[in-house]
Amino acid sequence: MEKVIIIRYAEIHLKGKNRGYFERVFSVNLERALKGIRHELHRTSGRYLVAGYPEEREEEIMERISCVFGVHSYSSALVVPSDMEHVYEAVKTVAPTCGTFKVDTHRADKKYPLTSMQINAEIGGRLLSDFKSLKVDVHEPQSHVFIDVRENGTALVFGKFIDGAGGMPVGTSGKGLLLISGGIDSPVAGYMLAKRGMTVEYLHFHSYPYTNEQAKEKVVELARELSRYAGTMKIATASVTHIQEEIHAKCAPELNVTLLRRFMFRIAERVARKQGDKCLITGESLGQVASQTIEGITSSNAVVTLPVLRPLIGFDKNEIIVRAKKIGTYDTSVLPFEDCCTVFLPDFPAIKPKLSFIEEEESKLDVEGLVEEAVAGLEQIAL
Repeated sequence: MEKVIIIRYAEIHLKGKNRGYFERVFSVNLERALKGIRHELHRTSGRYLVAGYPEEREEEIMERISCVFGVHSYSSALVVPSDMEHVYEAVKTVAPTCGTFKVDTHRADKKYPLTSMQINAEIGGRLLSDFKSLKVDVHEPQSHVFIDVRENGTALVFGKFIDGAGGMPVGTSGKGLLLISGGIDSPVAGYMLAKRGMTVEYLHFHSYPYTNEQAKEKVVELARELSRYAGTMKIATASVTHIQEEIHAKCAPELNVTLLRRFMFRIAERVARKQGDKCLITGESLGQVASQTIEGITSSNAVVTLPVLRPLIGFDKNEIIVRAKKIGTYDTSVLPFEDCCTVFLPDFPAIKPKLSFIEEEESKLDVEGLVEEAVAGLEQIAL
């Protein structure tokens, strides 16, 4: 008996003649996730098998697989010759010894001498004979025994399906640049786009010395946590201190955040085009803060031509928090280190600013010079 891990993919099944491309990217992502662990990865009829790994690292392997987008489900299984004697020996290692159970067989090998129903009856009968405390319940069993008879003369025996991350393989939907802050929202937004197959790169704005180094380190840690899913291994950071000082000195205070957002979008678009990113990604949620009203969003969109994706636009805060906790970024996000948007924060920020007023105030600034200075000072940090 050999231990293997079965990996079943999700939406790739629907890709028709392009399926091969998605499978190749998926394989690369799996290999990347398992880097550093001895293993073999085999593809077989719509699923993958991880074999040849040290048994003591099985839990670690499954934890890594759980973060790979495109995985529908996975199982720890035994692979044995497909004759009934070998199959039953494997079944005894995964079957319960008491309670209710059901045997569920999938027979990929249509030439196998027994049908799926006959295999169920044979294996179930043996279990009932050997374990008197077992009972069959085909509707709501306490335990399952799964048998997958393959075309190559082997069978896979396992006890449960574990849900994977779902979605599409990262790298199959282009690249986007995530404006990542130290808050709860933006890492969740990046996760959601990565789940749809987008390669997510990161850009963080800081206001040192008004914000301390711990604030930047917090965001680097968030990007590191997100990279478990998205795979990106670097983050770019840009200082906007000089921009905020100019806005504070020359412009209407109620527009501090609105004007800063416009500069952020301009800088982000420059970085995105240089890196080959096809869109910007933000964690904005409609109406959550003053800059995220439809007027504030329109103001930001007006200074860029790249698409801006906002996957959280219709979410409330509690929904976002639930997702942040699920993906493991929440605890870092709530650490008490503030980001640049809290610097020079006005007492009464504009909620519905007119674009004409915004542009009038912005004309007091050397927009191009300030953007170029920020882009020139870009820093790349390895995760």
